[in-house]
Amino acid sequence: MNQRGRLSAAVIGAGLIGVDLATKISRSDRLSLGLVVGRDESTPGLRRLAKEGLPVAANGIRSLIENDTPFDVVFDATNALAHPEHAKLLSPFSALLVDLTPSQVGRMVIPTVNGLDALSHRNVNMVSCGGQAAIPVLHALARHHSIEYAEVVTTAASPSIGRSTRLNLDEYIETTQDAVREFSGIQDVKVMVNLSPARPPVTFRVAISLLGEELSPESVRAAVDSTAREMRAFVGGYTVTACSVKDGKALIAVEVDASGDRIPRYAGNLDIINSAALYVAERYAAVQLSSAYAETS
Repeated sequence: MNQRGRLSAAVIGAGLIGVDLATKISRSDRLSLGLVVGRDESTPGLRRLAKEGLPVAANGIRSLIENDTPFDVVFDATNALAHPEHAKLLSPFSALLVDLTPSQVGRMVIPTVNGLDALSHRNVNMVSCGGQAAIPVLHALARHHSIEYAEVVTTAASPSIGRSTRLNLDEYIETTQDAVREFSGIQDVKVMVNLSPARPPVTFRVAISLLGEELSPESVRAAVDSTAREMRAFVGGYTVTACSVKDGKALIAVEVDASGDRIPRYAGNLDIINSAALYVAERYAAVQLSSAYAETS
């Protein structure tokens, strides 16, 4: 905890996700941005953040583990192949590690479903942008309906997809499918990803198709609307654009507009996973800060 009564936070990775996440952290009431690390000082993201006076370093993960003061929260915004090594190197420290890659190394967390798991797990995994958009809906519907099959199709604008995400598409699909099964109980699951080159760029969209018993327009719409309200508490651009039910089949479509901090409005895929990661970390920080205050009172 730093002198301003916030938990210190660091970000590994200075790509599209890392730079936007750093900006969000810098505005937090519960987290203080202590460092953003990359592997090359010429990286556009690092240069931009440094120009604005934010703390950066170019020695990768070593910049964190060799820092004089350990961080309370570390966000990994690199890739699924790098995260296991990062987790291993950071394991001697007490930091909460929030993994924004589809590595599945830590406990998978969906804020509206099991967000409090961050209090009891030192490494939490944010699944994927499509998972963060679809799983809250699927979890809500599966609580009251018997669902035989779920299909989740994510469409994102090509300019919003960085190199690390492109490298991780197989891991993205596998992790999202596993998370859908775990949090909804639906076993027959298919996940697909479309990277759209359209101009102007398309808004991030997730289409969910379901086959199940006793699906009615009223019950499905009620569950979907309730979920959307919960999601908008921390992802303001989360909108249900379609919800239809007929003959045991349901189609729900969700779009996410980004807040526009460091990313264009169409890049809701970046905004939703960053917002979910920040929400989990801030809830963790609130508990830690409250405990620290109680101990000193």
